Amino acid sequence: MKLLLKLSLFVFSLLMLGDKSLSLTDHQIKRNCKKVKKELACIKNLQEKRDNLQKGNYIEIPVIPYKK
Repeated sequence: MKLLLKLSLFVFSLLMLGDKSLSLTDHQIKRNCKKVKKELACIKNLQEKRDNLQKGNYIEIPVIPYKK
């Protein structure tokens, strides 16, 4: 019974959250790129990544290791 409950919750969560992708709005993109020297290039790059994400294409996200 527990297995059936866990399996049904897992499938339900996949169906509900699978199609949603949270992308940046234009305002958030402009606010984040104000800190960068090449602001226009930053805005264009982030807008292209957002469009690719919304189309369902893969995007490359750099990972910066945490240093103590």
